[in-house]
Amino acid sequence: MGTRTEFEASIGFSLDDFQRHALDALDAGRSVLVAAPTGSGKTIVAEYAIARALARGGKAFYTTPLKALSNQKFGDLVRIHGNDRVGLLTGDNSVNGDAPVVVMTTEVLRNMIYAASPALDGLDSVVLDEVHYLQDRYRGAVWEEVIVHLPPEIDLVCLSATVSNAEEFAAWIETVRGATTPVIEERRPVELHHRYLVGERDVDALHLLPTFVGRGDELAPNPEAARLDRRVGRGPNPRPSRRLRTPGRTEVAELLAAEDLLPAIVFVFSRKGCDQSVEQCLAAGLRLTTPDERVEIRRIAEAHVRGLSDSDLAVLGYDRWLAGLESGLAAHHAGMVPPMKEAVEAAFAAGLAKVVFATETLALGINMPARSVVIEKLSKFTGERHELLTPGEYTQLTGRAGRRGIDAVGYAVVLWSPWVPFEQVAGLASRRTDALRSSFRPTYNMTVNLVGRYSAEQAHHLLNLSFAQFHVDRDVVALERQLARADTQLHEQRALARSDFGDVDEYRKLLDSLGAERRGAGAGRRIGKAMEALVSGDIVWVGGPGGKVVVLAQEARRGSIRILALGPSRHLVRLAPDDFEAPPVAVGRVDLPQPYAPRNRVFQRTVLESLRRKKVRRPSRRDDGGSSRIDELETEIAAHPVDRDPERDGRVRASGIVVRLERDRTRLEKRVRARSDSLARQLDRVRRILESRGYLDGWSLTPAGSMLARLYADTDLLLAESLRDGLFDGLEAPEMAALVSCFTYERRGSDGAPPVPPARWPSSKVAQRARRIDRLRRALASDEAEAGLPETRPADPGFTPYAYEWAAGDDLGRVLDDEELTGGDFVRHIKQCIDLLRQIVEVAPEPDTRNTARAAADACHRGVVVAGNVVAA
Repeated sequence: MGTRTEFEASIGFSLDDFQRHALDALDAGRSVLVAAPTGSGKTIVAEYAIARALARGGKAFYTTPLKALSNQKFGDLVRIHGNDRVGLLTGDNSVNGDAPVVVMTTEVLRNMIYAASPALDGLDSVVLDEVHYLQDRYRGAVWEEVIVHLPPEIDLVCLSATVSNAEEFAAWIETVRGATTPVIEERRPVELHHRYLVGERDVDALHLLPTFVGRGDELAPNPEAARLDRRVGRGPNPRPSRRLRTPGRTEVAELLAAEDLLPAIVFVFSRKGCDQSVEQCLAAGLRLTTPDERVEIRRIAEAHVRGLSDSDLAVLGYDRWLAGLESGLAAHHAGMVPPMKEAVEAAFAAGLAKVVFATETLALGINMPARSVVIEKLSKFTGERHELLTPGEYTQLTGRAGRRGIDAVGYAVVLWSPWVPFEQVAGLASRRTDALRSSFRPTYNMTVNLVGRYSAEQAHHLLNLSFAQFHVDRDVVALERQLARADTQLHEQRALARSDFGDVDEYRKLLDSLGAERRGAGAGRRIGKAMEALVSGDIVWVGGPGGKVVVLAQEARRGSIRILALGPSRHLVRLAPDDFEAPPVAVGRVDLPQPYAPRNRVFQRTVLESLRRKKVRRPSRRDDGGSSRIDELETEIAAHPVDRDPERDGRVRASGIVVRLERDRTRLEKRVRARSDSLARQLDRVRRILESRGYLDGWSLTPAGSMLARLYADTDLLLAESLRDGLFDGLEAPEMAALVSCFTYERRGSDGAPPVPPARWPSSKVAQRARRIDRLRRALASDEAEAGLPETRPADPGFTPYAYEWAAGDDLGRVLDDEELTGGDFVRHIKQCIDLLRQIVEVAPEPDTRNTARAAADACHRGVVVAGNVVAA
């Protein structure tokens, strides 16, 4: 109890009910899932878990999905516990890794678990921040791997944005790890007001309207806003009014300042748009800061960029960037280098930067609360198409609005758009959350780690513990209930379909055949067969007066027979089964002239003269055999013993219901089987690929499999194949860095298109090795397609010149001289390259290759790449 009392006294404010509930659960020895809005104080629960672990003599890990967020949390925890007690581990940073409190990216913890790292000894608690990230299609499986594989005695604190199925998610964690308490807080710490901002052509003033009107919970979309945005035309896409316009970015910033809505984050879903927004405001002479604020902003900026050289700053456009920041204006996106981005965050957190134009990455956990959030448009480009924001994404973005303890109200402002009517804006703002969905699937690295650490039975059990399988199992339960209902109905209907007189199913089939004959279903099949029996020169009757034609040839089209014929009107016709009232019967025959030339006028005239001389009789309806078949069926039915059963009609109906229910039940069983073993089947397909390539020998690892188990990349198997093929041997350090970048780099907005070779290869050896890697990838993709697995993405050589030049020691200005790559992208790709180089140092078969990889990693770890990694104070 002492720890709890001391902790509450140390934070300096009273806990909210949901925070108190979460702390009670931890004290009771339970894991917790805390789902609450942004800025509500979820991290208090994490901080208590850490304090509790330290008080018990244990360790605590704090994991995040982003390196930038890890850096920020590292700084926060250093301020609480001191430098000596807090460490940081990301792909490119290792600071005090043996400390009792370590902040890390989630992948680092997953890798520790698979490697059975001694760092896990004494671990008491793990915080999984932004745990809703597990639905990310590329990285989400890592969160499930951690939750499933982490030793069950370790307390888990999962922090999530509000999701509609938090209870279900907590129930899954409890199934996997034991007692887990869901703590769900729907209320925002600061009330949120929604606004709709509209511009009119040739009018300077903007309309800032409430999105909803009413009182309390009785809110409705604002009719004034709906009238202003009245659309023209009918159908799904009515046209917007031509008198309305989207407010400009400078106008928006000026209005926010005039309405006392600053500081504000304006979400612009493109990096270029963010940069242009700052330029537009500067060009308009907008300045939102005082002289004293500008002095403090310059101090913050200089402190953050002190690790960059003057030449680096010139390349990165430092002077223009600083001019914007000193005016209270800044961009924030992944294309910026970390020191400049972190300076923006610090200035905004201090209330000095007034308007930040940001991409949606800012909404992912970075602590930058504002009074107002502006969303420029409600659709964004996903890399494949433009899509409307989901309710969860809208809630995540607007979660930054309203600073707890400062603002009584936060504001979410959506700009008018010609593409999104007001009704959609109001609908999106009125819905709060999305359901959390799993993205889990067995990968090559996961599979070899499962084989290396567990028996086959245990591995399949662990797959069955995934959130993906939990979803499937719940679906299977529902399907099993349907199966049970179907079985009950089948039992009842089979009882009703039994007759002491005879076989009801046999009797029903006779009735079905009779009905089909009367409807003509049987006649259609007989017509086709009769057409197949006709030969060239046969005379057949098509129907109607003068309906006799001469068959010239048969044609098969798309599985259906056609007849080319010539009629009295001297027109060639193609006859299908539908053109005959009954199966066609040859009623005569003419000899076709030679040579066969059906489009020749002389040929046609000769055939028609022969047809006119032939006296033929139109066949009667009974000639088609249909009526005789009906008579036969009627006779069989009358003679059947069930026909004498006085309850026969009810029994026949029941027999038909049994047929339908049996068909439905078969479909249900197939769905249950498909869902029940879907993950197990995927694992088996992955295992077959690995076994065929020498990574597995039955249920055991080969040396190659042990190497693959320590490679963590989305191209893991292709990388392992390249290492085994010697493609990294005999390289210089810059060539090594260039070749490794093929496995980490992926061109933005590639949309699945094949990689584009660089305009200039750094060396002929890199070009040759990259082509060999591509051949390996194509062979692997062929095997994956045959196995029904997702194809490994191609290695992308687009970054090879940059990696080569940087590892060779060139300065930033020379490397980025073509302006095709932003400084932030360059730094991120080099850091990913360093991370993979360090993995190769640990696993490469040849000592010389390991040494070269180490030299390449060291050569890349300099200058702008290491500047601004950690700002803890």
